[in-house]
Amino acid sequence: MNTTDGIPGRRSLLKYGAALAFGIPAAVALAGCTVEDPLAKQAKAGDNKNYIAGDGSVTEYAPEKRGKPVDISGKLFSGMQASSEQWRGNVVVLNFWYAACAPCRKEAPDLVALHETFSPEGTLFFGVNIRDEKATADAFERTFNIPYPSFNDKDGQVLLSMTSYVPPQAVPTTIVLDKQGRVSARILGLAEKSTLKALISDAVAE
Repeated sequence: MNTTDGIPGRRSLLKYGAALAFGIPAAVALAGCTVEDPLAKQAKAGDNKNYIAGDGSVTEYAPEKRGKPVDISGKLFSGMQASSEQWRGNVVVLNFWYAACAPCRKEAPDLVALHETFSPEGTLFFGVNIRDEKATADAFERTFNIPYPSFNDKDGQVLLSMTSYVPPQAVPTTIVLDKQGRVSARILGLAEKSTLKALISDAVAE
């Protein structure tokens, strides 16, 4: 754990807070032991729940702890193809959503504002819509003036490639990719604006 004068650094505190949110004992959280993601475990259980609500918990991954670059490809609602190979060298924010998801609607204005803040620096934003037909997604994007494109992922292609980080049906989930295309941070559930801004800023500064 990175510390300054014995005080845990912000990255460590974010991990600690995420662990506590899942009910992991403090001693285990501070020790950095590997535990199975409870939402992923619930998703794998096959208990026929239609919705898995994230609790807004945050996980930030230190550069040396990140895995390989993600491999994502799919079709946007515009009809254009997009893939993670095109994003190398840019920080990328992926937001998993669908129109009837209440927290997705609540966080939409904050995502728009963060796009306006970070896109001039080269940060890319993409939505990943896991449920809606094009007309429904288009109506949502008009309502909230969404300026960035979304994947039409009703077939689950993008979600499947991200299941190590995004439990099926855990929506919304927001992922930050570093400039190498690796996952640097994840928010399960509603993305609090100041928290997501800090996570993006960390990735941009690397």
